[in-house]
Amino acid sequence: MKVIGLTGSIGMGKSTTAAMFAEEGAPVFDADAIVHALYAPGGAAVAPIEAAFPGVVADQAVDRAALGQRVLSDADALRRLEAIVHPLVEAARDDFFERARAQAATVVVLDTPLLFETGGEAKVDVVVVVTAPEAVQRQRVLDRPGMEPARLDAILMRQTPDAEKRAAAHYVIDTSQGLDAARGRVREVLAQLAALSD
Repeated sequence: MKVIGLTGSIGMGKSTTAAMFAEEGAPVFDADAIVHALYAPGGAAVAPIEAAFPGVVADQAVDRAALGQRVLSDADALRRLEAIVHPLVEAARDDFFERARAQAATVVVLDTPLLFETGGEAKVDVVVVVTAPEAVQRQRVLDRPGMEPARLDAILMRQTPDAEKRAAAHYVIDTSQGLDAARGRVREVLAQLAALSD
């Protein structure tokens, strides 16, 4: 079973690209979706995060905006948060792998925003980086509700630069060329990996 590490900076179109891999039959592990579930009411991260960062839980769920304000510019706080969340995400990923093996999947996709930042590239067989020109990226992100240039810049400061990601990738998918072009590139990647497995 080949493991694809799918990554890309904020606003590059990674989630859309992950959905394209899923449409082509590749099981996708969405780390962001797991974190959302962990932060939701009843989620396993809610109580330990409230204990570590009092006041960031509202209506039995983690208030992501409040938590972000607490950790975004505080490296120590971010490390404390990651020590809570990362083991929970890893356990969910292990379950995902077990299910994929049981289904005899030949390829799986780990949709991981911070693949390089967490050393995850060493744990996958192939790295696929989703990219777009900087102007396109900034427009996409700043069109999101509540997003401001200073917040975007703070997020980008924590992410490996796009040029470095592209240089380290086995495959690059440029999402600025439209959905059909991106879908075609996803199919190319899967076809090449299938050929390597034969």
